[in-house]
Amino acid sequence: MEPLSFVCPRCAAAVEERSYGPCTSCRADLRAKFAGEGRVVAIAEYVPKMNVTPNAVALKDD
Repeated sequence: MEPLSFVCPRCAAAVEERSYGPCTSCRADLRAKFAGEGRVVAIAEYVPKMNVTPNAVALKDD
């Protein structure tokens, strides 16, 4: 892809980038400002819900 010439929508600087959006320096600033850290989330083990009640034939002892 050829670089496009446009004005950065964030800092209004004339730039040449592959696609329209914030320039390289603005993207680096945004990554530094809004960097998030991953975390482990503990959840309860899945237990399927019993939607059907057993009928008399299934409960019958042999």
